[in-house]
Amino acid sequence: MTEKKGHLLIVEDEASLREITAERLSEHGYLVTQADTGETACSLLADFAFDIVITDLRLPGMDGMAVIEKARELYSEIITVVVTGYGTVPDAVTAIKRGASDFVTKPFQFDHLLHILASTLEQRRLKSENAYLRSQLQQGYGFQDIIGQSPAMLKLFKVLETVSNTTSTILLTGETGTGKELVARAIHHNSSRAQERFVPLNCGAIPETLLETELFGHVKGAFTGAIANRAGRLEQADRGTLFLDEIGTMSANLQSKLLRVLQEREFERVGDAQSTKVDVRFIAATNSDLAEMIELGRFREDLFYRLNVIPIHLPPLRDRREDVPLLVQRFINKLGQKQEPARANIRISQEAMRRIMAFDWPGNIRQLENTIERVLVLTPGQSQIDISDLPLELQETNRVTTSSGVSLPESGIDLQNYLRNLERSLLGLALERTGGNQNKAAELLNIKRTTFIEKTKRLSLDS
Repeated sequence: MTEKKGHLLIVEDEASLREITAERLSEHGYLVTQADTGETACSLLADFAFDIVITDLRLPGMDGMAVIEKARELYSEIITVVVTGYGTVPDAVTAIKRGASDFVTKPFQFDHLLHILASTLEQRRLKSENAYLRSQLQQGYGFQDIIGQSPAMLKLFKVLETVSNTTSTILLTGETGTGKELVARAIHHNSSRAQERFVPLNCGAIPETLLETELFGHVKGAFTGAIANRAGRLEQADRGTLFLDEIGTMSANLQSKLLRVLQEREFERVGDAQSTKVDVRFIAATNSDLAEMIELGRFREDLFYRLNVIPIHLPPLRDRREDVPLLVQRFINKLGQKQEPARANIRISQEAMRRIMAFDWPGNIRQLENTIERVLVLTPGQSQIDISDLPLELQETNRVTTSSGVSLPESGIDLQNYLRNLERSLLGLALERTGGNQNKAAELLNIKRTTFIEKTKRLSLDS
């Protein structure tokens, strides 16, 4: 059975041309209705939502341009193709400028018409899919650019809705690349402090000797080079939100000073004896296991409890795979627009999407976005991304999978190396999940701690 491709209205006063075109279009799967005048066409359009209108420009009475305008007035997504003679090509160009999808000149090649119809239908489908994805994105998240409709993300959104308008301190935890700063910004912009500043500070990116002055500021003469008073991030965030990323890297000395700020809501600039009051909402973030750091004496327990008033954990991408298509489409749209020239309506094949969804993404959202950017840069001018365009580590996931969940690459494997790599990956993942805690990692794998340590040494795995 021929696949039905859509409802088509052909408007042509030349009966023989109209009928033979209608017959051949029907043979190619289109459901065709005929009209010999513009008035008849408009009457039919008023009663039925056609997918496509093919109309001659020169018609008795109402011309083809008026038919197109009426069709687009009734149905904004309708495809309109004009048929014109060689002498009226400028009129066809005018029709394109006024909303027609394309045109053909008499006598036209039927294959050319089929190509135009297939192309315009595909463009409309992509436009519709993109519009749907955009609507899903808008419905799926209510916080800035946080994207997701998975159960894990819907749960997160509910928590964010609850805590955003409070003044309570928040501790964000999660693996690298899960979007902790994005969540922190979203909390701020959905709070009563949204009109004030959101001030981020990556504690791990600044040397310890500079972090204190960066956080608290300094007064003139506090140290060599301090030629004027300088406000720190705390003062900059007054009445707003201070985001302290990688809080686990902060030194013991600074932890003590930060604890005082959290308790007293005041601090001293470096070199200043006078205290300064601040009204700041604190959001801290870490990918470290602070509980283990407390046990090791590397993080203050009292500071942890001050920070951990409202704990929020961000799930890794591998635990929310159903969100990957939305994220991919978001990155394609965003990054495609930034290219020179800008690219739009880029498709990704289903097989390529399946490969992307099957990948574990250890770098999470950040890694996914970087991968999409790389793919777009290396495929200039392409309208579709296929498997061959993906990085090798994604291409090589072409596997035959058994009901037991064990997979086998089509090219076969070196079993010994495969098992060794699998063991190394599981040990590394256990360490990552537990923030480097060997005891907890061993428990996850149901092995003794001594066995775990021996395996990490044997496999040359840094623990």
